[in-house]
Amino acid sequence: MVTSSVSVVIPVHNEEKSILPLYDQLVKVLEGCCGTFEILLVDDASSDGTLELVRNLTVVEPRLKVVRLRRNFGQTAALAAGFELAQGDIIVAMDGDLQHDPADIPALLSKLEEGYDIASGWRRERVDNALTRRLPSRIANWLIARASGVPLHDFGTTFKAYRRETIKDIRLYGDLHRFIPALASWNGAHIAEVPIKNVVRPEGDSHYGLGRTFRVLFDILTVRFLLKYFTRPMHFFGSMGLFCGGLGSLILVVLMFDKLFRGHQLMMDHGPLLLAGSMLVLTGIQLTCTGLIGEVLMRTYFESQNRPIYSIREVISQSTNRRSAETR
Repeated sequence: MVTSSVSVVIPVHNEEKSILPLYDQLVKVLEGCCGTFEILLVDDASSDGTLELVRNLTVVEPRLKVVRLRRNFGQTAALAAGFELAQGDIIVAMDGDLQHDPADIPALLSKLEEGYDIASGWRRERVDNALTRRLPSRIANWLIARASGVPLHDFGTTFKAYRRETIKDIRLYGDLHRFIPALASWNGAHIAEVPIKNVVRPEGDSHYGLGRTFRVLFDILTVRFLLKYFTRPMHFFGSMGLFCGGLGSLILVVLMFDKLFRGHQLMMDHGPLLLAGSMLVLTGIQLTCTGLIGEVLMRTYFESQNRPIYSIREVISQSTNRRSAETR
C-alpha cells in the first residue's frame, strides 16, 4: 500500500468507448494499492460523447475531476494542464485508449518507493505493426537516448510515474511530453524503467502514424540543444561561427596571396571559391552574433524569472539530521 497521495492524469480525445472500462479497471487497482488518490481526465476538445460521459461520472465519483480544454491543443498541452492541477505527491500519466493496463501502476509506484524520481514504462513486447510503428519507434528511441544521455528503451509511451516536485519543475510545450525523462535529467532526476504490458487497442484507431516520426527528429534536435547548451548558447553558435569564419578567412587569405604573388584575376580564376570564402566569413559573423543574442536572452530569462541555474535535492545540516532521527 502506497502511503503517498496519487494523481492519475489521463488526456482523452474521442475515447467514448474506452472511458467506462478504463475507469472501472483504474478504480479497482487504485483502491487496492493507494490510500488516497484522484483521477484527472483532461478532455482535449472531444467531438463525440466523451465529455458528457465523464461529466456524468463526476456525479457519482468524488475522486474524479474533468478538465475541459477550450480547443484541441494536443497531448502535450493536455498533460501539462493535468500536471498543473494534480494534487498528489505522485503523478501517474497514462493514455485513455486502454492500451495501458492500470494493473501496471503498482509496479511504477513501487519503483518510486525505492527512491527514484521517475518510473518510466517500457513496452518490452510491442504488439504494434512492425514496419510503421516498431521500427521507427526503435530508431527514434535510440536517437533520443544518444542525444539526451538517458539510457531508456522506450521514450514514446505516456505511461510514467513522477514525483510531484520532479514534474512540477518541467515546462512542456510543442510535443515534448515524450522527452520528460530527458528534460528531468537536466535537474538530476533519478530515472528507472519498468516493463509494462502493451495491450492491443480495443476500439478505434491510433491517433499517431508514421508521419509523427519525422516530427520527433526535430524534437530530438531541440532537446539536445536544451540539455547541452540551454545556459550557454554561445558555446554552440560560437563554435560553429568560429569554424565557418576561420575557414572562410583562410580561403580569402590564400586567394589574396594568389592575387599578390601570381597576379591571377580572382573573379575570373577563382570566382566560386571567392564567393564561398566571403559567405563563410559572413556566416561565421552571423552565428557568433546569434550566440551573443542567445546569451543575453538566457541571462534575461533567468534573472527576470528569478530562476536559478541549479536544482537542489536537499540541504543537510545538524538540525535536519536531528529531526530525521526523531521521526524514526
